[in-house]
Amino acid sequence: MKVGNVGIGGDNPIRVQSMITCDTMDTEASIQQTIELADAGCEIVRITAPTVKDARNLENIVQGLRERGCDVPIVADIHFKPEAALEAAKWVDKVRINPGNYADSKKFLIREYTDEQYTAELNRIRERFSPLVDLCKKRGIAMRIGTNHGSLSDRILNRYGDTPLGMVESALEFARIARDLDYHDFVFSMKASNPKIMIAAYRLLVARLDELGPDWNYPLHLGVTEAGEGEDARIKSAIGIGSLLADGIGDTVRVSLTEDSPHEIPVAKALIENIKKTPDAQHSTPINREQALNAQLSFDPFSYQRRATETLAVVPQERDNPGQRIMLGGTELIRVVVRQTNFDQIAHKIDRMGEYKPEIVYERAAIREVDPRDDSAVAKINSESTPQLVTVRDDVDLPVIAAFRLLAAKLQARHPILLKDILHRVATENDEIGMTNDERSPNDRMTKRGAGFVIPSSLDIRHSSFLNTLLTASTNIGSLLCDGIGDAILVQGEEASGQALRLSYNILQAAGSRIFKTDYVACPSCGRTLFNLQTTTAKIKAATSHLKGVKIAIMGCIVNGPGEMADADFGYVGGAPGKVNLYVGKTAVKFNIPEVEAVDRLQDLIREHGKWAESTPQNAASEPVSVSPP
Repeated sequence: MKVGNVGIGGDNPIRVQSMITCDTMDTEASIQQTIELADAGCEIVRITAPTVKDARNLENIVQGLRERGCDVPIVADIHFKPEAALEAAKWVDKVRINPGNYADSKKFLIREYTDEQYTAELNRIRERFSPLVDLCKKRGIAMRIGTNHGSLSDRILNRYGDTPLGMVESALEFARIARDLDYHDFVFSMKASNPKIMIAAYRLLVARLDELGPDWNYPLHLGVTEAGEGEDARIKSAIGIGSLLADGIGDTVRVSLTEDSPHEIPVAKALIENIKKTPDAQHSTPINREQALNAQLSFDPFSYQRRATETLAVVPQERDNPGQRIMLGGTELIRVVVRQTNFDQIAHKIDRMGEYKPEIVYERAAIREVDPRDDSAVAKINSESTPQLVTVRDDVDLPVIAAFRLLAAKLQARHPILLKDILHRVATENDEIGMTNDERSPNDRMTKRGAGFVIPSSLDIRHSSFLNTLLTASTNIGSLLCDGIGDAILVQGEEASGQALRLSYNILQAAGSRIFKTDYVACPSCGRTLFNLQTTTAKIKAATSHLKGVKIAIMGCIVNGPGEMADADFGYVGGAPGKVNLYVGKTAVKFNIPEVEAVDRLQDLIREHGKWAESTPQNAASEPVSVSPP
């Protein structure tokens, strides 16, 4: 199918998308930001249309772009208002609708629907949705049926729960209406801020489409929504998007960062390029339940459960305490392993790392290395009476994910597994490569350009190198952790010991496998946003980053707020211009707080619920630190 002049799905390349962040009524800024995104390599640009007035102004934006020679396809992003969708569809190349709120008002009502009541609801949806389908069909434009975990309708929540299955069924309700009207130019998406939920939802969708027949093979758009900013957001996006791309799932990609949108493009491109370079990466996960059973997988592709192993005691990193042991496997924490050379580089800093330090030295842990294709070697380990810590040998010529899945399938479950990011060791230049603006050299700082985005004045090749290292490690290790495989991890693709250690812990955090710091869910900015997300996120992090294990959601508007905050402890949500609503879980408890007071009031709310702790020097020392070799 095509979106404007860009083909998606089938034999077309995986396409990169993004979204502008300014007010849609600011025509000139919208045009400039769109051109900047296109210049950065974005192939499809999305613009929010929260009202009919905004949707009408898309005509001026599209006209201005075409007059300036920019032919990038434009997508209108619609929430809540079918009337805005009908207006936007007159001017754009694609309309994105959210089944959870297109014709539903979300009230979190708990009620039982009889079959007759449920059918009546679907008929109401059909009446509201059919005019848009007819217009898109008449104009020959595309549509995205984009489910968000955070905005499922009350109807879906009451019948299917807040689950991947509910996400899939929500999209299929709308797809059936489109198909009944003989409209097929649509794309699905199943976005969530939790990579485990996102991965399960996409896999389940693919399985359902496969069961429905070959004429249901519609393109898929991938994204981890509300990923946040900086290194953490890139890691979380790589876990969700990278793992699905490695499974052969996905036709378009958007990396959602709480940063200026051009920063999303190199991340998305690098994820795609990494998959291209991975031999035989496609379709490594069966796409339906029958295939999964026949393949004798060691994990369920459609729901998360950690692989059940026995507990094992291994030698930790300290040489001066030979009697000490550290436990892994079973229900123990997933452990962080380093090579001896890396440990030696940071040994003088161990006392400053608190609990976030290397836990096991590879060479001291009696780790069994094996080629998972060597049945005799695996059988030998399986025959041993005590559990062994097992990993894949570095010289195995298989993709990392496939190699460890094969090992998990053949190895008896009682044996814990050590995951690696790569199956060979690669050196990088030094330990000064960072992901944040403050860590770059002055020549690489951000510069302002007109009414558009803040964009890099130049890109350091070292930064690009570390980005690829980060994305590879996050995709490979994170994907396996979300499969439930892995009891310890080793990042060996990054030679700099401090960065490798930080990356290890951040992957565990992003995968939800081991929480060691405050967890943030932050949406990317768009024209609906009611405050400056980047500066606000920075203020909230400065005030709360010492609260280990507390999850805080930062939402620019209400579109996905309550739902995406369902598993967050607290939420900070734009309620009106200059006003903020505060949430506990998905329940709003403080309303219309002036923005200048909102961060302080958020801290008060955390105190009221017993989650506050004062920041201490020990808190600061407990953060993973980046250390150059002595």
